[in-house]
Amino acid sequence: MFIFEKNLPMLRVGVLGAGHLGKIHLRLLNESEKYDLIGFYDPDDMNGQKVAIEFGYTYFDNINQLIDAVDVVDIVTPTLSHYECAKKAMGKGKHVFIEKPITNTFEEAEELLELEAKYAVKGQVGHVERFNPAFVSVKDKIDGPMFIEAHRLAEFNPRGTDVPVVLDLMIHDIDAILSVVDSQVKQVNASGVSVISKSPDIANARIEFENGCVANLTASRISLKNMRKSRFFQRDAYISVDFLEKKVEVVKMKDAPENPGDFDMILQNAEGVKKQIYFENPDIKSNNAILDELEAFADAINDNTIPAVTLKQGAHALKVALQIIESF
Repeated sequence: MFIFEKNLPMLRVGVLGAGHLGKIHLRLLNESEKYDLIGFYDPDDMNGQKVAIEFGYTYFDNINQLIDAVDVVDIVTPTLSHYECAKKAMGKGKHVFIEKPITNTFEEAEELLELEAKYAVKGQVGHVERFNPAFVSVKDKIDGPMFIEAHRLAEFNPRGTDVPVVLDLMIHDIDAILSVVDSQVKQVNASGVSVISKSPDIANARIEFENGCVANLTASRISLKNMRKSRFFQRDAYISVDFLEKKVEVVKMKDAPENPGDFDMILQNAEGVKKQIYFENPDIKSNNAILDELEAFADAINDNTIPAVTLKQGAHALKVALQIIESF
């Protein structure tokens, strides 16, 4: 018996922006079997020429010519230009992949949602932690969390300091939390401090949801060490996700057996109820999260399915991030 795989044509893709992350996208798209990398555009002609010479990618010195030549536009430019780039591409009927955050303002994000529907194109936001193998391995186990604690600490890097740390770092955790909490945000309280940059470098936020869940998030870009860890507490379970080390810890409880074994871990509460503690070890599959998110978008286009991180979800994460900034 022969199984024939669906042989879909490669999607022609162009990249806008050839900075640090843009060059990573260029390399991965060039290696991908789902995309045909047509070329890239960068507003800095000198940088564009340098990248073209160094890596051999085709450089377009005109953004419209590149957009016209592709099916998909990958926007890896500074946040301030996301809206204009996406609007230009969608207006020409092109699918868009937009690095996080989706736009600089919520109003811009709302307009992109309207353009997505108007021109019948697909859009995906680059919230790459959704594809982190540690998070992927336990996402289905996170069920009705009632308390969440997230820490995202980074050593200082001038790149990204054009926006508050909430939009630079914390938005990763905001999006991950919104993807597992099935409830609307009720209230946001936050504080932020500017230490080196003109915008806050350290921030702490408390997000309260309508269902009673509370999320406490901390982000810093002037730490002495890097940390990207989230902890989820729910009925009879504790789940820890280390996004940096790509490790997870799943601790669960169940009713204790009548005759526990010598090595069973048993807890008894004040009412005399006994619970057995046990551990799960989810299978964590090594991957390249950026390549996975880009190829997942190609699959959504080819199969006409909903992208993994929709523009609507990206807009929701931005809305909460802006609420946090406003409450400083």
